[in-house]
Amino acid sequence: MKLEADFVGARVEPSPNHGERKGCDAPDMIILHYTGMPDHGQALSWLKNIQSEVSSHYFVWPDGRIVQLVPESRRAWHAGKSVWAGETDINSRSIGIEIANAGHPGGLPDYSSEQIEAVIRLCRDCIARWRVRPERVLAHSDVAPRRKVDPGERFPWRELHRQGVGHWVEPSPIRSGRFFQKGESGQPIEALQGMLALYGYGIEITGEFCEKTEGVVEAFQRHFRPACVDGIADMSTIETLHRLLTELPRFQGTDEV
Repeated sequence: MKLEADFVGARVEPSPNHGERKGCDAPDMIILHYTGMPDHGQALSWLKNIQSEVSSHYFVWPDGRIVQLVPESRRAWHAGKSVWAGETDINSRSIGIEIANAGHPGGLPDYSSEQIEAVIRLCRDCIARWRVRPERVLAHSDVAPRRKVDPGERFPWRELHRQGVGHWVEPSPIRSGRFFQKGESGQPIEALQGMLALYGYGIEITGEFCEKTEGVVEAFQRHFRPACVDGIADMSTIETLHRLLTELPRFQGTDEV
């Protein structure tokens, strides 16, 4: 299959690792990743290696160069076992963007301004062509809590939102007060789990603050309250989540949250 760039300006370097999208006609999500490898060239080569069985639609170099590996019409293999809003085949519904960054294994270095500008241009183009809603531009860690932590708490979601990419509210200030953590149970935990599930996170509403709940809270904090990622649902975390929910079109004018 000859690959022509869907994004003007992308260099085409085809990966063999892709297949048919299943259960949907078009992507309606964007999933952002970091490569997590110190050698960016090696990371790109791995995405093109048939033996790796992984790929993404795009790869963004630190200097802002963009490579397309898989046609947007095809299912790239980037999300793995993941879930969002009850959907379990995230690869079929999404466009995957790998951002060259050593990630947590490399000390979580900052993303370059050129790289973030390129990611924003690419995302805006994909959003316009596929009509992706802001709340469906997500981190790999959002759809695979605990298993994945990319693109990490230093990824500038605020800046992306400022330029029309993704959903964001300013996090509520961190302060003392009531909080919930692993081992607790009861109605407040059930309410917390319900709010996280309403936003889209894959979490069962059990009323038990289990290890999985802690992982989902960490994932939420890593994206939306990155100043402190500890898995403890303090008032800052809960208030930020509530404000995000009230901004979603499906909840505006209702009393569901």
